[in-house]
Order: sequence, then structure tokens, then C-alpha cells
Amino acid sequence: MDYYNQAARLNGFRDASEMKVQNYESDTFKEEMASTWEGLKPLYQQLHAYVRSKLNNFYGSRFVSNDGPIPAHLLGNMWAQSWNNLADILQPYPDKPSLNVTGEMVRQGWTQKIMFEKAEDFFLSLGLDPMVPEFWSGSIIEKPKDDRELVCHASAWDFYNGKDFRIKQCTVVNQEDFVTVNHEMGHVQYFMQYKNQSVLFRNGANHGFHEGVADILSLSVGTASYFKQLGLLSEDVDVEDDETDINILFGMALERIAFLPFGYMVDKFRWDVFSGETSKENMNCHWWKLRHEIQGLTPPNKRSYRDFDAGAKYHVAGDVGYVRYFTAFIYEFQFYKALCEEAGEYIPGDPAKPLHRCNIYGSKAAGDKMRDMLKLGASRPWKEAMRVMTGQPEMDTGAIREYFRPLENWLIQRNKENNVQVGWGDLDLDSVCQQA
Repeated sequence: MDYYNQAARLNGFRDASEMKVQNYESDTFKEEMASTWEGLKPLYQQLHAYVRSKLNNFYGSRFVSNDGPIPAHLLGNMWAQSWNNLADILQPYPDKPSLNVTGEMVRQGWTQKIMFEKAEDFFLSLGLDPMVPEFWSGSIIEKPKDDRELVCHASAWDFYNGKDFRIKQCTVVNQEDFVTVNHEMGHVQYFMQYKNQSVLFRNGANHGFHEGVADILSLSVGTASYFKQLGLLSEDVDVEDDETDINILFGMALERIAFLPFGYMVDKFRWDVFSGETSKENMNCHWWKLRHEIQGLTPPNKRSYRDFDAGAKYHVAGDVGYVRYFTAFIYEFQFYKALCEEAGEYIPGDPAKPLHRCNIYGSKAAGDKMRDMLKLGASRPWKEAMRVMTGQPEMDTGAIREYFRPLENWLIQRNKENNVQVGWGDLDLDSVCQQA
């Protein structure tokens, strides 16, 4: 930390927290992120309250209170950054369908190659570019059968020669990995669109743009209409049934809305360490203070200043910025809304064309709008690139709130009917973490 701050000051920054966010081209970026989180917090609090109530019913008040933070280890993920592994406990309407087509993919004999070909087909339907020959010859799309060591975390690679773009992914034939395939190919499409820029500009408009662009198609790919189009979902499934609709949105929220406070908190923690908001000695307790305040979580047992729980997250140990994923989730829905309007698949105020059911497959108009932004790379400030895609320059939570509005209204009503308290109270830090 001391060396990082020293390097930052030598480069004209007040501390490393300022240096780490320079790519976002704003002197008030940290304050903007705090404000953005406050704009999302009401939706998250309703989801948190509903999930806590269900876990209280499942485990009992001895383990999960009715009005406090949720024990982090009960949420089905090591970092409690996504809660979709608890879907079987939490699903609002267990007797109604939710989107899970893994079994049908396996039954129909889907392979890793088919998954990548279907992802390419989506981009082609928008009038975007096919994958280059080097992609198919050089990519690793399934785990090698020999004994070589390989980091299986999915990633996309630009070899900066204008023609060699690859993906490395130990793909498993399931729905989750199919969405990931589309995400990684979104990165590759971005690479290919800005390949003619100067090497200095062959990147996203900011760190969050690349992730946001990569996730645009995963929203369309995750819709029931697209799975029906692929023959993976029975035509008998009525996705316009209100209860089925809530199941689908709820499953999305367990992954995306549950992630948002974590996506913000990881870098908020690091900014506080670099800026001196917390001491080095007590930074682990500060980690749990933020997890309580922002996520509404508590540790499985009392922690200590001698621990370093944040270091269990690769991005912290590997010094990889994390707020990019928070911003990406906001950008993604902004981009998606703009493309859906361009495709005529979302009409504000029209119950027949809500945002969460939009599928832009086959829309050349949406593809043209997407290309216009992607080809800019990092050659223009990110707010100018945002304007090209959305017609306005600011990061805005309106699109993600609009996408989840039917679920948010349902959660508010259900929590009120069941007298579920929203929020998790104040923190007694000494009871959670031994400070130095």
C-alpha cells in the first residue's frame, strides 16, 4: 500500500485510489459511484429482505434473523456475490417454470462447438462480423484432454495484429456456460470492430465498457423467446404468465442484482485503504464493516484484524480493478435498452413489449448502432461513446431499474404482505471483528 501510494504521488495523484480510477475520466468518480449505488439500493434492499425471510423460514431464527444481516456463508457462493445457487430454496413460484435449458442442451447432443457456432450466429444476425479463421484454429473451447495445466477461467484475447482473436474457455455444455460463451464472443466482436484504430485506442472506452458490451447479448440470449427459437424450450411454456415472468426475473436478480453491491464494495474497500479511511492494521475489520453497510451481510464467525478476507478474491490479490464490473452492469442495461428500442422490441409503456422480454436477434438496425460505438474503441472519451449508443452521455440506473421493475413491484408487495422488515440495522463492529 505504501509503495502504491508513493508511486501515485510521484505521478501527480493524491494517492493510489485516485490513480486507480483515472481511466474513468472524472475527478468525482468515487462520489459518482456512491451516488449510483444509492440509486440501486432500494431494489437490492427489497431482494435482500425477501431472501432473508426465505432463509429464516428454511434455517430458523437461530441462524438467520428476521431483521439483521444475512450470514454470508449461507448464500451459495464463496463471496456471496451471486445467490443463484439457492434458487431451489428461493424460487417464488416453484410449480411454475424458470429458465433452465441445460437438460435439453444435453439431451439434444449440444457440444462446445455448437455453443460457439450459435453465439456467432447471433452476431451475424445483427449484421456484425463472423469470427476469423484464426479464432477457430487458435481458440481453446474445451478443457484439453492431456495433462497440461490450464487456467480455466474464461477469457478473450486480442493479439493486436488485426486478425488473430481467440477465446480460452473450459466450456461445459450447460446454460450458464452458453451465456458465458456469448459474453466472451462479445469481447471478441469489440476487438474486431476497433482493430483499425491506433494500438493506443484498441480498448474499450473505459474499463467497464468492455464488460458491458460483452454482456449485451447475454441479456437477449437469456430470454425465453431465444431459447424457444433454438428449440431448447417447449412452445408450451407460457413466458407471459405473470408467475413464470416473476420466476425468470427473480433468477436474473439472484445473479445480477445480488452482485451489484459486491461489485462496488471491493474497490470501495481498496479506495479506503489507499486513502487512509482505514488503517492497514484494521483493514480486515473495515472489509466487514463495508460488507455489512453495503451488502447487508455478516461473517460466519468472528473475524480479526489478523485475517485478510478480501485477499480471498482473486482481483484483490491480483491487483485487478473491480468497479469495472459494477459499471458494466449499469452500462449493459443502458446499451441493451437503446438497442431494443432501435430494434422495435421494447416500447416504453407498452405492456406487450417490456424491456425484460426483448430479444434483438436479427435486427440489423440494432447491429448498426452497436457497430457505430464499438469501432470507436478508446479513441473518444467514454461519455461520447455512450452518447453514440444511447443518445445521452451519462451513466444512468434507469434502464436496469426499468428491466427489473415488475420484480421490484412484486417484491415490495410480497414483503409488505408478509410483514417483512426491509433493511438490516446498524453494526456493532466489535461483535463482528476484533480490531487492533
